[in-house]
Amino acid sequence: MLAELSIKQFAIIDELNIDFNRGMTVLTGETGAGKSILLDAIGLLVGGRGSSEFVRYGQDKAEIEGLFIVEAGHPIFEAASQYGIEIEDGTVILRRDLHSSGKSVCRVNGKMMPLSTLREFGRQLVDIHGQHEHQHLMDAEYHLGILDSFAEGDVAPLLEQYREAYKAWNDVASELKRLSQSEQELAQRMDLLAFQTNEIEAAALQVGEEQELTEERDELANFERIHQHVRLSYEAVADESRGLDQIGVAMREMEEASTLSTSLSPMAETISNAYFLLEDAKFQLRDQLDSLEFDPIRLDEIETRLALFQQLKRKYGATIDEVIAYGEKVAEELKSMTNREEHLQELTEKLERLEVDVRESGLALSAARKRAATELEQAIHRELQELYMEKTRFEVRFKEGAFRQDGLDQVEFYMMTNVGEPFKPLAKVASGGELSRVMLALKSIFSRTVGVASIIFDEVDTGVSGRVAQAMGEKIFRLSVGSQVLCITHLAQVAAMADQHLYITKSETDERTKTNVSVLDRQQRIDELGRMIAGPQMTELTKQHVEELLDMSLQLKRKFIEGVS
Repeated sequence: MLAELSIKQFAIIDELNIDFNRGMTVLTGETGAGKSILLDAIGLLVGGRGSSEFVRYGQDKAEIEGLFIVEAGHPIFEAASQYGIEIEDGTVILRRDLHSSGKSVCRVNGKMMPLSTLREFGRQLVDIHGQHEHQHLMDAEYHLGILDSFAEGDVAPLLEQYREAYKAWNDVASELKRLSQSEQELAQRMDLLAFQTNEIEAAALQVGEEQELTEERDELANFERIHQHVRLSYEAVADESRGLDQIGVAMREMEEASTLSTSLSPMAETISNAYFLLEDAKFQLRDQLDSLEFDPIRLDEIETRLALFQQLKRKYGATIDEVIAYGEKVAEELKSMTNREEHLQELTEKLERLEVDVRESGLALSAARKRAATELEQAIHRELQELYMEKTRFEVRFKEGAFRQDGLDQVEFYMMTNVGEPFKPLAKVASGGELSRVMLALKSIFSRTVGVASIIFDEVDTGVSGRVAQAMGEKIFRLSVGSQVLCITHLAQVAAMADQHLYITKSETDERTKTNVSVLDRQQRIDELGRMIAGPQMTELTKQHVEELLDMSLQLKRKFIEGVS
């Protein structure tokens, strides 16, 4: 659950610190007071799209921080382990700073993370439902995803299996399409591949050759200096007056001395070994000096070869190894084009075999979805009955189409709202209030399987009133039992069901507008609910009605909690 929220310099919010409770919390207030701004802040905290426009005018940055409390076994622990984040005492702190320059900095438990990672954590902590989800519900493109989410345990393995078969089929289909392109394009492509293949093959490239030639070129280019150093080294060793001969004298003298004193034997042996090593080195230096020969023709050949390497690397790869690999690739492509008819036949036969695999896995996936659709229909009917839509019928309709990434199925939700009327697509039959109730029904169903810490409703009760509003309030409260629900509402029946009531106001200080949040006690709740029912004029009758509403809500809540326990 979201336990604490801190907001600084965000939109018209100067600084706010809010403590949230477990259960159902409602946020009410006058239009424009900043209720939706609070939800915008939470949305950004869990990875929503940011903008410098959110930063309060005249400030450098906006700061949003939230403290979440999660129970053992929550999926967030696995995600934290993957990113090396420690969760102590079941607390997760998300923080996001938005700078006026447009820069955004995200942190999870103090560790800086990219926005995509913050979004991954946020998705497991908060589920925000706003008006855009009404639009998704009316768009058939999203219906398949909703169905798959409902039956994820049964559908996910089959969907993965289908996607593997689809990818293999699609790869071959794309290759077949490429080879079946126009003759002119094919001829042009073959000419280009033939030129590239011939150019690379003519170079007869060898792995490691460039390094070897570079070293040989460096030796030839530095011939004079190398020859001089070797000659001077040989002369120093071979010089009769100061070279090896003097070490020979030292060796013979120490050999004589060692016959007189055995303690000198190790030193005599050392000098003797050094003498013979240097003698061997002298002969090697002489041979090396005799073999050194400058070959300008060979140097020119190497320079020409290395220039060819540079030319090929500019065209085909950063290294000779990459050039060789590219040559093998285009040679294979040219071969397949040269043997085009034979290759086309092979691909056609392979595509036919893969098509069978795709269709079989697609039909298995479709069967699982249809079983899930029946369960979803029944679950939604039960939920809608509790929301006074007992005569409404909901259907998940399937239409088999071409192979696609997500299967063979096209899915669309249909509804019948009145007896005797035909089923129609959800977007063409449902009013705003009916869509709100269908969405709440779906949320009620999905909340049993989705392990988010907090569910947030932004005016989910749009378009309803009376007993329907009361039913929606009860259903939202049921979602909050054992978890947390935050709800922006304009309906007194919904607000009366809350465990915590936050009142949002705005004021002007030093010619600046700021948002304020206060927790209402019972008397303050009576005043606010009275305003929601009757406007600013509170009468005794209105006050009495509100008190009855609160008492009734309290009884309903106790009854439901006792039934659950």
